[in-house]
Amino acid sequence: MTAPLIAVQHLGIAFPNNQVFKDLSFDIQRGDFVTVIGENGVGKTTLIRALLGMLKPTSGQIKYFPNKKAIKVGYVPQFRNLDQEYPLTIEDFVSLNMRGWRPWLSKAEHRQVDTALRVTNVKKIKQRPLGMASGGEKQRAYLAQAIVQAPQLLILDESTASLDNEMKYELLDLVQNLNQTSHITVLFITHDLPLAKQYAKHYLALRPGQQEFGAMAGMSVEQLKEVSDV
Repeated sequence: MTAPLIAVQHLGIAFPNNQVFKDLSFDIQRGDFVTVIGENGVGKTTLIRALLGMLKPTSGQIKYFPNKKAIKVGYVPQFRNLDQEYPLTIEDFVSLNMRGWRPWLSKAEHRQVDTALRVTNVKKIKQRPLGMASGGEKQRAYLAQAIVQAPQLLILDESTASLDNEMKYELLDLVQNLNQTSHITVLFITHDLPLAKQYAKHYLALRPGQQEFGAMAGMSVEQLKEVSDV
């Protein structure tokens, strides 16, 4: 049996007067599409911060295979506060994730940016100022920036919450294609159970003091609601 990408083992996270997790265990396999569901305040954001190394567990551990440094992570947030005056074009915004401290890109890096723009369907509007883009265009640009360095893990943190129904499915179609063709492992945090049901292969349902990890096949939206309290 191959090793998972990430193994969460007996994870506990506590703050003063608040035990968020206790004995949380699950594996994320390479190439999986996992949705994390649960009511507000149950610890979904806390879990993501722990997975990203921004928060130290109080007990248990998170193991990365082969090791944490070998795993690139792409992150797509729910919302970024960009007004219409935001000056960068979509192409320049995506390129930020390649530049580091350098003001230029190599030919190979330009090709990576071009590929990310193409697979997220924003290449035709790459010269549009990001501040003037629609909500759906912004989210696709955020996705392009997240995948430009070919991550092994892509985290979508309520990334569809501010989109209309059509744009939600358009964005998740792109993510599903990346999952199937590039074998990017996806962790999708959402309250949208029909969306989770359609795209995810596994679910992690979080409830106060409880958790359930299982295969999405055979689960109905009503059953997801029961296990997650959403």
